[in-house]
Amino acid sequence: MGWTYRKSIKMGPFRLNLSRGGVGHSYGGRGFRVTKTADGRRTITVNLPGGLHWKKTIGSSRR
Repeated sequence: MGWTYRKSIKMGPFRLNLSRGGVGHSYGGRGFRVTKTADGRRTITVNLPGGLHWKKTIGSSRR
């Protein structure tokens, strides 16, 4: 098992994610979030009260 690195910097509803693979970012709050990962994938996440959630990945990895 190798070492990994991940650091998240929050600036209000915007979050900058630093990892060994690159830089990603996300925007939104608890109920709705749009994320672009370091490898180019985009993910939309919707969380509803009561533990219900929906997640959709758009696009595929560049690698």
